[in-house]
Amino acid sequence: MPKLTRRIVESTPVQDKDVVLWDSEVKGFCCKITPAGKRVYLLYYRTHDGRQRKPKIGDHGAMTCEEARIVAQRWLSDVSQGGDPSAQKSLIKTLPTVKELAQRYMSEYAPRKKASSCKEDQSLWDQYILPAFGELKVSSVKREDIMRLHHSVQHLSTTANRVLSLLSKALNLAELWGYRPDASNPCRHVQKYAENKRERFLSQEEIARLMSVLEQEEKEGKELPPVLCAIRLLLLTGCRLNEILSLSWQEVDFDKSCLFLLDSKRGKRTVYLSPPALELLQNIPREKDHPYVIAGKNRQAHLINLQKPWGRIRKKASLDDVRIHDLRHTFASVAAANGLSLPIIGALLGHSQTQTTARYAHLVGQPLLEAVGKVGESIHVNKEIRCP
Repeated sequence: MPKLTRRIVESTPVQDKDVVLWDSEVKGFCCKITPAGKRVYLLYYRTHDGRQRKPKIGDHGAMTCEEARIVAQRWLSDVSQGGDPSAQKSLIKTLPTVKELAQRYMSEYAPRKKASSCKEDQSLWDQYILPAFGELKVSSVKREDIMRLHHSVQHLSTTANRVLSLLSKALNLAELWGYRPDASNPCRHVQKYAENKRERFLSQEEIARLMSVLEQEEKEGKELPPVLCAIRLLLLTGCRLNEILSLSWQEVDFDKSCLFLLDSKRGKRTVYLSPPALELLQNIPREKDHPYVIAGKNRQAHLINLQKPWGRIRKKASLDDVRIHDLRHTFASVAAANGLSLPIIGALLGHSQTQTTARYAHLVGQPLLEAVGKVGESIHVNKEIRCP
C-alpha cells in the first residue's frame, strides 16, 4: 500500500465497481475511484464511542492529493481529542446561509421598523450584501468579508455605513437565533467612514425667491394646489417630507395650534404651528370625506411624490442644488438665527438625539455675534475710550 500521489490516483484504471486506494502514511486516508471515473478523497475513522465514519474530503482535481492529506491529518487530530469531523461537517450543511438570514431578518425583525426603513433594508440586502456573500454560511462570515464589502462601497460613504449597520444588527440577531456563537459578530471593530453631511440652508433672499415662485405658480395654476401647500408647509414646520404628505386632518388641532402626528419617523410627536402655518392649513380646501391634508389625485389617497414638481419649481427659483429635505434644514437655520437654543430646535424638529441637532450649533451663535457687534458699535462711538 504505497503513499498516494497524483500519478497513482490518475493512472489507476476505472473498473466495474469502486476501487479504493489507501494511503500508507495517514491511516484511514484513501481515494475512491467510482465506475463513472470520479476520484474522491475520503477519511475512514472511528469516534471515541465506536461509530465508524467516512466523510468526504474533496474531489481530485478540485484539490491535490497533498491538500487532501493535510485535511485528513487535521481531522484525525480532532478525532484523537474526542471530535467528530463528519458530524461537524453535517451540522455545517444544515446551518443557514446569509441569504436565509436576510429572509428571516426581513420577515421577523424588519416589520418592527417603519415601512420606508424596511424598503431601504431590502434594497441594501439585494444590491450589496447578497451579491457579495449571500451563499456563505452565516457561521463562516469573517471580519475580512465585512471589511472587503465595506471597502467596495467606500465611494458612497453613507451607503457603506448603512450596509455595515444592517449587517451588524443582522449578525447580532444570528447570535440570538443560534446561528453563531455569542460575541462573535465580525462587524465589531470595523470603522465606519466619515460622512460628509450636506448642509444647505436657504438664505433670506432665497426664501423670498422661492415664496415668490410659489405665489406665481398659484396665480397661473401651473402646479397643483396640494403641491404648493406641501412645499409651504415643509418650510413653515420643518417636518419631514413623509410627515407632511401623509398628514391627515384628524392629526391637525387648530385650537391648540399643533399637529399631533400619529406615526412619524420617531413614533408619535407633536409639531407646534406658527401663525403663518396655521393660517395656511386653515385656507386649504377640504374635500368632503377626504382624510388627507395634501390630497392626491386618487380619492382617499394622499399625494405620493413631490420630486418632479419640486424640480420644476426650484429651477424657476434658481435653486438647482436645493433638495426637498433642505427645507427642513432651512427651518432649523432660521430658528437658530433667531436665537433659539439647540434643545428647542431639536424639540421642534423631533430629534431623539442631541448629536443630530448639533449640526446647527455654529448657527446658534450668530445672534450673539450680532448682539455683541451692536454693543461694540455703540461703545466705539465714544472715541475717547482708550486702553490703559
